[in-house]
Amino acid sequence: QVQLVESGGGLVQAGGSLRLSCAASGRTFSTYAMGWFRQAPGKEREFVSAIGWNPSTTYYADSVKGRFTISRDNAKNTVYLQMNSLKPEDTAVYYCAANRLLTTRGSAYDYWGQGTQVTVSS
Repeated sequence: QVQLVESGGGLVQAGGSLRLSCAASGRTFSTYAMGWFRQAPGKEREFVSAIGWNPSTTYYADSVKGRFTISRDNAKNTVYLQMNSLKPEDTAVYYCAANRLLTTRGSAYDYWGQGTQVTVSS
C-alpha cells in the first residue's frame, strides 16, 4: 500500500514557476514508477510526466516538454514536478500516482494522491 500527498500548488502569473512535491509513504517507494497527471475543469484527466524507479527514464507530454521537469529523491520518498514558463492552459488539479511499471496510461496506476490545484493567471 502506498499513500501519496501532493503539495506546492498555488496561484501564479503566466511565465512563472512552481514546484510540486509528492510525498509517498512506505518503504518500497524506490521500486515504483511515479507519474503526474492533471485535470482541468470540464476536461478529462491527462498525462503530464512520469519517471521510472530508475530516474534516468522520464516521459513528458508534448504540451509540457521543455518547460516541466520531473525528478525523484528516493531517500526522501518524494517525487517532484518543476514547472517553468507556466501558461494559463496549465491550470488544473495536478495528481501524482504510483505504479510498479512505468507507463503514460493513467488507468494503469494503482495509487493516487488527492491532488493539488495549480492556477495560472494571464
